[in-house]
Amino acid sequence: MSGGDGAIPDLPGTWRVADADTVAITAAAADGVVLPGATEPLDGTADVRPADGAPSVMVAVGERVVEIARRTDDYALRVRDPRAVTRTAFDGVPAWDFDPAAVVTGRFTPYDAPRRIAVDAVVAGLQHFPTAVGEVAFTYRGTAQRLVALAGKDGGLSLHFRDATSGDTTYGGGRILRTDDPDADGAVLVDLNRTLNLPCAFTAYATCPLPPAGNRLDVAVEAGERTPPRPDLS
Repeated sequence: MSGGDGAIPDLPGTWRVADADTVAITAAAADGVVLPGATEPLDGTADVRPADGAPSVMVAVGERVVEIARRTDDYALRVRDPRAVTRTAFDGVPAWDFDPAAVVTGRFTPYDAPRRIAVDAVVAGLQHFPTAVGEVAFTYRGTAQRLVALAGKDGGLSLHFRDATSGDTTYGGGRILRTDDPDADGAVLVDLNRTLNLPCAFTAYATCPLPPAGNRLDVAVEAGERTPPRPDLS
């Protein structure tokens, strides 16, 4: 998304980057563009200011929702259309059967203080800056493993990793496992059956982060979600 004339195919009005921190939306009331918190359609020009790392700004356009996202110094529009084939053709996410051996107890070692780290994104040139809070060590398939743990959005830990299945039976950009908070002694349940895909596994238009450096398991984690099919849009 850039300055330009602001015209976006199949969207009413104009949507353009006004300055480094602002996206300007111009629409007539008949366009049906409704800003967050508003009860009536926009009639004129309004500025929105998405922040990097913060929730995106969601703008209603009829039955669609336009997500305005900021990633570092770039902006993107995602159109969430309930009639899109990616939704209407969706019939579930393939996953391995539950494996009791994929449920292990890990040991969380916190850092002296949380660390803001930089990780690349699936889109070249973009970066994310999550907060790393420590490391989780565990044994899986007889092999000792260690992962940098990120702060969970609603508590707990987030383990974002690749393994020997990545790019083969699972998405190449990695998967994510969310855990509960560790116990007082650092014990944390690592249930790899709950390993999930990130949005980038489902669409080429996501800007997901890649795993932190070193977060690659040298074994195949055949547990949790596998690579989902993408509908043929041709």
